Amino acid sequence: MLKKSGQILVIILALLVLLAGILYAIYNEPLPKGTSSEKADALAMKMLTALNYKAYKETRFLEWSFASGKHHYRWDKEADTVFVAWNDYQVQLNLKQSKKSSVTNNGVGIEGAEKQKLINKATSFFNNDSFWLVAPYKVFDPGTERSIVSFEDGTNGLLLTYTSGGNTPGDSYLWKLQPNGFPISFKMWVSIIPVGGIEASWDDWQVMESGAFLPSRHSLGPFTLDMGDVRGY
Repeated sequence: MLKKSGQILVIILALLVLLAGILYAIYNEPLPKGTSSEKADALAMKMLTALNYKAYKETRFLEWSFASGKHHYRWDKEADTVFVAWNDYQVQLNLKQSKKSSVTNNGVGIEGAEKQKLINKATSFFNNDSFWLVAPYKVFDPGTERSIVSFEDGTNGLLLTYTSGGNTPGDSYLWKLQPNGFPISFKMWVSIIPVGGIEASWDDWQVMESGAFLPSRHSLGPFTLDMGDVRGY
């Protein structure tokens, strides 16, 4: 019986590997080659203008949640601090001077190696989850390469590659835009997803109290990333 069970397990694993290979072959897209030029910068500026970048720059506080409401954030852009909460942990994260961050568990302070571990975890959460909130506003971040990709319908997309910063430098995103520059979606070539070209929507926008545009959710095929109760003021 053990021998038969082992054989069945091997067969199941082989079928899963085969299925993964088929899905990869069907859905994986190679990273397109873009053309770097002043047109790419102009298209990036067009997107920022459509999103009211000036209002975003003047927005001091951003609040949202992520991971089905498990991660909660209040970002003070002016002070470069973020309150991050998940499970029973609360981290007051100092984005410029990590050592000044504080960590509590149900209101009880945590110090030492465990504190630094949780600071690193909160930073990783923030880097990922904030990108899904403000990615369009990061097109001119340091270390960002911009280029133009021509689509089959004759329109142009904006390809961004982040060569530094965040947790996964080298990730690329191809933005599809409306004629006025407003984002519709992007395709991703990122290290944490083995299949290239997965598309995520950026078309469910809200106008914040400050006048900036921020997304309320994203669709990735059958999956939805809900940003929770988004506020900007």
